[in-house]
Amino acid sequence: MSADHSFALSIEWTGNRGTGTSGYRDYERSGVVTAPGKEPIASSSARVFHGDETRWNPEELLIAALAECHMLSYLHTALRNGVIVTAYTDDATGTMVQEGNAGHFTEVTLRPRVTVADPAQIELAQRIHAEAAENCFIAASMNFPVLHEPITVAD
Repeated sequence: MSADHSFALSIEWTGNRGTGTSGYRDYERSGVVTAPGKEPIASSSARVFHGDETRWNPEELLIAALAECHMLSYLHTALRNGVIVTAYTDDATGTMVQEGNAGHFTEVTLRPRVTVADPAQIELAQRIHAEAAENCFIAASMNFPVLHEPITVAD
């Protein structure tokens, strides 16, 4: 079964200091991501690219999208397998290489820490990360490895 789904958002550059991009240091790399009915996301380039470190940058948002997609896929997979998850966190990281003015991610590592209600289900809960990874739409769209280092514990 095939289905198409569309998603839309808006980006607005907010970094014009009055002279636009007249000089390399004359503008901010800041913006706002918006979508109807949602809180805006203050964005910028990463600090290493002269951005505002207090705002979300595209690299962080990509890692966040991968981590959240895996979490949502995992929770669904757990439900289908009768695993009761009581807590889920992830300390995800990504590595990007810059070559001249361009760059690309070489990998993202997700480190989900899952707590399950039943200690007898720890092994199953650990194993179903593979199925969740296969079902993550965002990870399936990447041209670099998305690695998983899950830890599962019981309440």
